[in-house]
Amino acid sequence: MTETEQLQATPTAPQPRRSRRLVWLFSFIAIVFFLIGASGGSYEGKLSDVQKNDNSSFLPSSADSTKVNNASEKFSSVETIPGNLVYQRKSGITAADMAAIQRNLATIRGLKGVASDQVGEPIKNARGDVVAVSVPLVGKANGKSVNGPDLVDNEKAVIAAGGKDLPSGLVEHSAGAGGILVAFIDAFNGLDGTLLLAAGLVIIVILLFVYRSPILWFFPLFSAALALGAAALVIYPLAKHNVITLNGQSQGILSVLVIGAGTDYALLLISRYREELHEFDSPIDAMIAAWKGAAVPIAASAITVILGLLCLTVADLNSTAGLGPVCAVGIGCTVLVMLTVLPALLIFFGRFGHWLWPGGWLLLAMNFRKRRVLDGRWLFWPRRPRLDHQTDIATHGLWGRIADGVVRHRRRNWVITGLVLIACVIAISTLKTQGLSTEDSFTNTPEAVAGQHIYDSAGFSKGAGDPANILVNADKAQQVIDVVRTVPGVESTAKHPNAVCIETDYAKAAVYLKAHPGVLRQLATSCAPPQLQIRPVNGQVIIDATLVYSYDSQQAYDTVDRLRAAVATVPGADALVGGSSATNLDIQNASRHDRDVIIPLVLLVILIVLGVVLRALLAPILLIVTVVLSFTASLGVSALFFNHVFHFANADPAFPLFAFVFLVALGIDYNIFLMTRVREETLQFGTRQGIVRGLSVTGGVITSAGIVLAATFVVLGVLPIVFLAEVGFTVAFGVLLDTILVRSVLVPALSYDIGKRIWWPSRLARTAD
Repeated sequence: MTETEQLQATPTAPQPRRSRRLVWLFSFIAIVFFLIGASGGSYEGKLSDVQKNDNSSFLPSSADSTKVNNASEKFSSVETIPGNLVYQRKSGITAADMAAIQRNLATIRGLKGVASDQVGEPIKNARGDVVAVSVPLVGKANGKSVNGPDLVDNEKAVIAAGGKDLPSGLVEHSAGAGGILVAFIDAFNGLDGTLLLAAGLVIIVILLFVYRSPILWFFPLFSAALALGAAALVIYPLAKHNVITLNGQSQGILSVLVIGAGTDYALLLISRYREELHEFDSPIDAMIAAWKGAAVPIAASAITVILGLLCLTVADLNSTAGLGPVCAVGIGCTVLVMLTVLPALLIFFGRFGHWLWPGGWLLLAMNFRKRRVLDGRWLFWPRRPRLDHQTDIATHGLWGRIADGVVRHRRRNWVITGLVLIACVIAISTLKTQGLSTEDSFTNTPEAVAGQHIYDSAGFSKGAGDPANILVNADKAQQVIDVVRTVPGVESTAKHPNAVCIETDYAKAAVYLKAHPGVLRQLATSCAPPQLQIRPVNGQVIIDATLVYSYDSQQAYDTVDRLRAAVATVPGADALVGGSSATNLDIQNASRHDRDVIIPLVLLVILIVLGVVLRALLAPILLIVTVVLSFTASLGVSALFFNHVFHFANADPAFPLFAFVFLVALGIDYNIFLMTRVREETLQFGTRQGIVRGLSVTGGVITSAGIVLAATFVVLGVLPIVFLAEVGFTVAFGVLLDTILVRSVLVPALSYDIGKRIWWPSRLARTAD
């Protein structure tokens, strides 16, 4: 009998009956989650129906712009989204062009979703080569918001009707806030299909390389898809009933997060399962041992991420506050599926899957001893683990040598690594987070952005059609109007007599103008007569103030600040400034507030979780410091790429917060995977030898997990949204930096140098090393 056969014949300790009962319990749980995930798949496509992508829905009720927006509903049952159609003929607009435009406008006024009573008359610019028409869309009617897909369909219908049978050479574009909003919504349409396909292809390639098996890659991806379906099943009703706010960004991040984190958890479990197959003849016994070893770090990692994400619920921005529970639900479903469904799938298909897979018949034919196929090891083909009791560090040759090199030159390694990270941190001073204009928010040039460029260069008033809205007590309206007209940045009434007026009641105006058509041109050049102005509601009216600047520019935001300061000087007016510019400004201010509050809170929560998991204080502090150093270094490198490689105009104020939450919460995962294994080894071999063994055993799987997670976040770049591209790049780079340098070199080298004191104040810090 050969040595290998002797090892295979060596009996392994039978598992207690209680463990066998646990197998049946988890099999039942796995079936339940399998059914939930499978049934939830249909809800993934429905998530876009409950998205809210308009800026006003992101803000809390305490924001001035939200109060004005809510009050405006009392004056009209219809809330509109400003928008324009722009026509251009470089040689000059002709009479035939104007006739065609007028003809199409008659059709547009009858379209579903168009605020027909607010559709303006064609206005030609001074050069005579561009005509603009105001075509507002209905955003909310009788208290019910129009959902995103319907807005897109309505805008496309407007563009199609406006461009029908135009004379040759006359070009039509959409423009304005409405067109830009629809471009955002349209960019997120088909989000799941695009992201999942791209992420799936990337992960399949990586897993084929990691496992070197044509079979095994299927199970992590299939389990992640079930987790995504289960998450959608929970999120859809919550978003539908306004318990949480779901937008396109949070849905995109949810998909990437579930796939990336799920694959990470699967890698850790399957790696441990492979180890145990060297020790146990029965795949069930091997899975029980693997589950016991991997469940604690996986659960600790998931809890850390979930608690970090739930810290977002304290955010002022509804979109940020909604992202927390959305992604927390995703991680919760993911960890449950990976700890129940995935083990069950591996056991079931390991035992019976060769009958279902055509290649399994070939394997069966190649193995005369049927048992060699039925023992479940065929899933790892062609590198099937053998029952040889070779699970010690000797089986991890490459990472054993790496670990030995890290600790042999530990001080030099952690000093050099620390200096490299600090050098990267210095570049953070070049990161620009003043906010992105709407036009700069796309990596491509949508129809509405092209139209906005034409509109702005044509010389039209940039603020026309999207004024600031000032809610004021009716008896102080004239005093506020007089003050507003003096504010720099507000259009001059000498140039535009209707620049500052009490808002027009368009429902009354539509009826009145049918009997008095001559008044139509008067409204284009002056304020509406008193009988066509909105009537006071609860003693308040709304004043529209046209700004000189585009609604999404920094100059417009500065003008809103000046307006708020100016109207506050009118005693008894109780004036509040809203509108698109004010909404954008309030979002930026709320983003900065959320960043300053949530980042320290997340760090505190993660520190507490690490303290509980590692039963120490010094080790968690060390891990927090290294991950924060990695995060700031990633921001510094990102700033260089954003400014000099990708040429992004700016970054959103919320960008550092999003990058921090995902990078720190996910980056700490790998340190949890490493340090929980180090602590496990320390209990038997001592701290310094435990560090070497922990790095040797976990190095390969954690590095693979980091590469998978980085690749999935890079996939966010397939969407033409600058914010998602920035978050995706920073998280991907940060994860690689954390995996390759921080977790593989800095943490083990520093920990080895510190020695057993790393476990202070636990008893491990006082035991002999």
